[in-house]
Amino acid sequence: MKIIAPWRTWEFKSREEEIEYAEKMGIPLKINRETNYSKDKNIWHLSHEGLDLEDPANEPKYNEPGFLELGVSPEQAPDKPEYVTLHFEKGIPTSINGEEMDAVTIVKTLNEMGGRNGIGITDIVENRLVGMKARGVYETPGGTILYAAHKKLEEICLDRDTFHYKESVAIRFAELVYYGQWYTPLREALSAFVDSTQETVTGDVKLKLYKGNIIDAGVTSPYSLYDEEIATFDEDEVYDQNDSAGFINLFGLPIKVRAKKGLIK
Repeated sequence: MKIIAPWRTWEFKSREEEIEYAEKMGIPLKINRETNYSKDKNIWHLSHEGLDLEDPANEPKYNEPGFLELGVSPEQAPDKPEYVTLHFEKGIPTSINGEEMDAVTIVKTLNEMGGRNGIGITDIVENRLVGMKARGVYETPGGTILYAAHKKLEEICLDRDTFHYKESVAIRFAELVYYGQWYTPLREALSAFVDSTQETVTGDVKLKLYKGNIIDAGVTSPYSLYDEEIATFDEDEVYDQNDSAGFINLFGLPIKVRAKKGLIK
C-alpha cells in the first residue's frame, strides 16, 4: 500500500508556512496562529500537539475555547454523575444500557457520554519509534470507558496468573501496533493468546462517570471466579488459616537459603 504523505514531499517546512499559503490562496481554516495545534482525529481519539504543549512544564489550556473538541474538562462537567452499563460477550462490547449496538455506534455513543463528563483526557510524554520524546494531550472518552469496563470484567473472570500475564503482554502488543507492525507473526501470536483469554469474559459492568472519574458501580458474570464463601471474613469451612504456615515456609525457602549464604543485603 502506497502511503501519501505530503509533509514529506512538499516545500512547506512549518505550520506557519502552511497558514501563510492557505491565507494567500483563500483556503478556509478552522485555526489561527494562536490555536495552531497539530491535531489528528478519528472516531477513537483526538490528539493535540505543538505550540505551548511542546514545553512539558506548561499546563494544557483545557478550559479555553477551541482546545478540547470531543468533550469538556472535568471542571466544566456536570455536578451530577451519569451511570452506564456495558455488556460484553467473550471480551467484545455488544450493548450499552441494554441496547445492542455495533462497534462503531458503541464507540461514538461512549464518546458522547464520556466527553460531556470530562472522561479520557490524557497528558503524556510518549516515546516515539524514532527515538525522540514527544508531548501530547489526547482525548479518548469512549475508549477510556471501554478499557475500564473490560478490565473490571476481567478481574472476576480471569484467574490470577492469566490476568497478570495478559497485562505484561498488553505492553508489547501496544508497542507492535504503535510501531506499525500489525502484520507480523508476533502480533498474530499475541492476538491468539489474547483471544483465548476472552472465552469467559462475558457479563455486565456498571460504571459511574463523574467529572473526569470512572467509578466502579458493580460487575456480574456467569463465569465469575469470585466466590463469596471463600472470600468472606465471616466464619467458613472452606479455608483453614493454619494452612498458610506451611506455605509461608516453603515460599520463603529460597530467600532463607540466600540469607544463610550472606547474599541478601
